[in-house]
Amino acid sequence: MFEKLVDYAARELELDPSDITRDSTFEILGIDSLDIVEMIMDLEAELGVELDLQDEKITTFSELADFIESKLN
Repeated sequence: MFEKLVDYAARELELDPSDITRDSTFEILGIDSLDIVEMIMDLEAELGVELDLQDEKITTFSELADFIESKLN
């Protein structure tokens, strides 16, 4: 899932994949809350799963990947 998120960020947010590590925070990479909402909506559509982040404290790509994987299982 982490690789899928990196691919998405490179394609849709025009980030350099080499800049994205498991510990990269969205803030450090310049990803704002609107970018995150759009990314979640796109992933929900692609994966066919609801990803409700309201009560989650997710700040890194690794945390997001783990959260999505928990919803897919």
